[in-house]
Amino acid sequence: MFERPSPRKGEKFAGVTVALITPFRNGEVDYDALRRLVDWHVEQGTDCIAPVGTTGESPTLSHEEHERVIAAVVEHAAGRITVMAGTGSNSTSEALRLTTFAARAGADGALMVSPYYNKPNQEGIYRHFAAIAEAVDLPIVVYNIPGRTGRNIEPETLRRLAEIPNIVAVKEASGSLDQVSRLAIETNLTILSGDDTLTLPMLAVGGSGVISVLANIAPQQLQRMIEAYQDGRVDEAKAIHQRLFPLAYDLLNLSVNPVPIKAAMQLLGRDTGELRLPLVPLEGPALERLRRRLEEVGLLEAQAAGR
Repeated sequence: MFERPSPRKGEKFAGVTVALITPFRNGEVDYDALRRLVDWHVEQGTDCIAPVGTTGESPTLSHEEHERVIAAVVEHAAGRITVMAGTGSNSTSEALRLTTFAARAGADGALMVSPYYNKPNQEGIYRHFAAIAEAVDLPIVVYNIPGRTGRNIEPETLRRLAEIPNIVAVKEASGSLDQVSRLAIETNLTILSGDDTLTLPMLAVGGSGVISVLANIAPQQLQRMIEAYQDGRVDEAKAIHQRLFPLAYDLLNLSVNPVPIKAAMQLLGRDTGELRLPLVPLEGPALERLRRRLEEVGLLEAQAAGR
């Protein structure tokens, strides 16, 4: 059952990928602000940028907006930073169309969430990803987040998917280190944390990085944590994890993502904070708690100093 795999095949996506917000102004996508976000991540040295995932509010973007955001990010990135475009759907034909568009636009890879709401069984999940991977010549990162989709992608299914050449990585947000350990042992997929609070523990059992909400505001700190762990400076990595943990936890628990991260970016002067219904802004005690968390890690102070 447990066989050691060959070297991992999605290491081009190792490190810190930002699950990028989609900025809005007066109800519309703010493409100028989107381009500024790309520039900021290039300046910060972020490894990869993932537009139009859950954090990018893909459920409330029209199909035209979804494609235009991918195209705008790829065009403005201009090879300066890796782009992993969100192309998932609960409809296989729609996911295929989005993934085909991302490949044509020049994205470096596709992040595809498992089908949600319709809750296919494991064979349906396998066939969904396999059909798209076999039709589109683009590296695919499978996104497993059963808390959103209602179905875990079981290790046996991911082991089958790993046999498809261009399925190269998994964003793991099941919350199970046992599952991560099995994937590290049984597959050659690159394993990326889908939960900022579990990135360091996942590195310890075989992870290679994170697709991060927190990276919207603190990519360099996350990179330092990962590099410290990989270089054997475990105490340093642990100290960074413990400093960032309260903020990372609140970004995912004060309200549904991306409500807290957009509020944080507004407090830092980096976004309008606008959301689309049915999401509503963070307010009252929750907003004040978030402000305190930003102060505790020095982000508000750095923003005020212009850093």
